Amino acid sequence: MTGYFLQAFIYLAAAVIAVPVAKRCGLGSVLGYLLAGVAIGPVLGLVGSETVAIQHFAEFGVVMMLFLVGLELDPRALWAMKSKLIGLGGLQIGLTTAMVMGIAMALGQIWSIALTIGLIFALSSTAIVLQTLQEKGLQKTEGGKSAFSVLLFQDIAVIPMLAFIPLLALPALVSATDSPATAGHTDHYSLVAGLPGWGHALVVIGAVAAVIVAGHYLSRPLFRFVASSGLKEIFTATALMLVIGIAALMSLIGLSPALGTFLAGVVLANSEFRHELESNVDPFKGLLLGLFFITVGAGINVQLLLDNSGLVVALTGCVMLVKAVVLYLIGWVFNVRGSDRWLLTLSLAQAGEFGFVLLSYAVTNQVLPEGIAQILALVVALSMFLTPALFILFDRLILPRFTRQTNQQQPDTIDETGTVIIAGIGRVGQIINRLLMANGIKTVVLDVRAEQIETMRRINTKAFFGDASRPDILHTAGIEQAALLVVAIDNRQTSLDMVKYAKHAFPQIKVMARAFDRGHGYRLRHAGADATISETYHSALELGAQALRCAGFDAKTVERQKNAYMQIEEQQSNALYQAWVDGRADGRTDNNYLKLFMQLEGLIDQALKEQGTAPPVNAIPASTQTTSMAAQAKSSMTSSAPPSP
Repeated sequence: MTGYFLQAFIYLAAAVIAVPVAKRCGLGSVLGYLLAGVAIGPVLGLVGSETVAIQHFAEFGVVMMLFLVGLELDPRALWAMKSKLIGLGGLQIGLTTAMVMGIAMALGQIWSIALTIGLIFALSSTAIVLQTLQEKGLQKTEGGKSAFSVLLFQDIAVIPMLAFIPLLALPALVSATDSPATAGHTDHYSLVAGLPGWGHALVVIGAVAAVIVAGHYLSRPLFRFVASSGLKEIFTATALMLVIGIAALMSLIGLSPALGTFLAGVVLANSEFRHELESNVDPFKGLLLGLFFITVGAGINVQLLLDNSGLVVALTGCVMLVKAVVLYLIGWVFNVRGSDRWLLTLSLAQAGEFGFVLLSYAVTNQVLPEGIAQILALVVALSMFLTPALFILFDRLILPRFTRQTNQQQPDTIDETGTVIIAGIGRVGQIINRLLMANGIKTVVLDVRAEQIETMRRINTKAFFGDASRPDILHTAGIEQAALLVVAIDNRQTSLDMVKYAKHAFPQIKVMARAFDRGHGYRLRHAGADATISETYHSALELGAQALRCAGFDAKTVERQKNAYMQIEEQQSNALYQAWVDGRADGRTDNNYLKLFMQLEGLIDQALKEQGTAPPVNAIPASTQTTSMAAQAKSSMTSSAPPSP
């Protein structure tokens, strides 16, 4: 038992030290786990032969990850992506297998071994890619979605690969392993061993159907029964039981456990217990995936790598180059453009964790000689180890280049003028533009995001590509004749600079600006904005009012509360703004600003309590309160600072 404790401590300590350092250096958590494995394995020798056994256990993290991926999809979403799933994924596997097979045969391998190698290297690392895409927020991009489609098809393709590879068995290897010691050996953990082909197919179909039917009809009563106990740990146990049970069933019938749990996740995607399942399974998934990456690093056979370093490096580079070329080409065919095509290319250029599974399976079924399999395992591990570096290459070299190209795109010819110029046509600018146009007010809309402009044009909203922070663009848009400039861009400093320039160069124009928060609003007002609105203010106020209604307050009381809050908030904003301006003039930092803020919060609390039982009253007139609070701020403030942005 002591040995297990020591091993667990070593693995956890390596992760705790290496991963935060790697994240801080911008390398990502996956590379941190891999480096931790290299440190405790080949470098320091703290772990040894148990690494392979732990890796088989840690592969369950991939199973859990695909269960969670399935929970994020419903069958309709899966059907909607069928063209990319089959097109991108099918072409990638077919072309990669063919190209790698051709290279292997050119290097002297027979066709069956070459085909097996091609199938193994056609797969990419679901664990690394999905984890990294999620960490970097790239899973919703076109490149991220395309990569996910390819990975999903690869995971599905593992099933026919597992069925097909035994047919490629080499007679020489079969006869060499056909001995009395192995004769009569059967798999005691298989429901399909010894069955004819039609019987095997029936068992597989029945098991898949059982997962779908049970997930749809039996899971809800089970979860309701467990939830009624009120014990969170029992729900966690149920979630783990579900995932482990389905994985075991898939293994018993010779299918991929990851595919089975993915299917179960899709079935449960519309369940009301989906979020609870995610929250219970996700911590185990994260730990097991981290453990898996550590074992990949720790399991590198350094002596074999040193003895064959040139061959392993050359094969790794060749495999990654072939996969990158194939991915770039199919990205071009499917019109994946710009940085998204490069994201698809670089993210999937490695071999994957299922490569280890297929290698072991191929050796067991006398398809690959042991010596070749060991070399190929090093290639798989090294390519996975290099994947985080490819993401760093994408982040630091490729993505900035495409961003600069987008920003350097020539602005549109603005052939219209309007009463109102709107800078930014995102979620805020769109609503403002709709309201103005619906009331017959002519607008000129500018934005620097070409894809957003294209989206607006597809829905018949006229917009121009152009940087509204540039004076020449504002001049072309007709700011001299415009009555109002609306600054709705998603950049704090740029919006501040725009307000300063517009009020300085065109004092007659009214300027309204989107504020991110109270501090940003103060800066905009100080720069000359005639009106500022914090982007979350009204939505938060309406949610609070809805919460009161749900708590049983009648509609009139809720409306009085809203009005009282808005009135006091307006007075508070004016008072605090004046205190902030005075603090800036004095050049001090703000310690009493928080005290003043809390005093004003007390006024809001008092007013809301009064409005809960009485009609709206002006207990403290706006002008009186603003003046008194500003005076109090000026007299009591020994140091002042602007509010936190």
